Amino acid sequence: MRSRMVDGARRHFFAHGFRGVTMDDLAAELGVSKKTLYSRFESKTRLLEAVIDEQFRRVGEECLRITSDTEAGFPETLRGLTASMQRHTAEIQPPFIKDMRQEAPEIFQRVQRLRREHIHRFFGELMARGRKTGFIRKDVPPQVIIEILLGAVESILNPARMEELGLTPKTGLEMIMKVVLEGAAAPGARTQAETSSEK
Repeated sequence: MRSRMVDGARRHFFAHGFRGVTMDDLAAELGVSKKTLYSRFESKTRLLEAVIDEQFRRVGEECLRITSDTEAGFPETLRGLTASMQRHTAEIQPPFIKDMRQEAPEIFQRVQRLRREHIHRFFGELMARGRKTGFIRKDVPPQVIIEILLGAVESILNPARMEELGLTPKTGLEMIMKVVLEGAAAPGARTQAETSSEK
């Protein structure tokens, strides 16, 4: 029941925003009483916390599975990680981020911290591996590439900037990944990656 509540809240929050969804709405959608909903989550904010924790748990498990595939080369792993991040951000609409930042700033900060940890862990390890195998340029340390990636994500994937640039979380992330990761590629690495993907 708790898992079903979290999943239903995730879909509604991401699509309509945190402010735009009430506990009455969620109870009706889930076919439970509001009392039952409150027996699992004392407030809408606690439910939001559970949604965020579950989302990052899913992302972490998927990224770990992708990076643990020892048979996949660097290009395949990078494509897998990038596709995973884009897929998980595709359902998040700008109102959700805006509402969370305004209504639950402590959870917004938690999202930023967890996102930073995930990027450091999974992309950091991959950049180091890519450097050893000649796909990532050697004149820029992997840690610097990750900091540039994090800086771009934190600067662009915020409500005001996305609205100003006419972006969604998905399109913003796509552009960031394209610019940063293509810039990090070693000379000739894109050709190697394209050849590898055709085999």
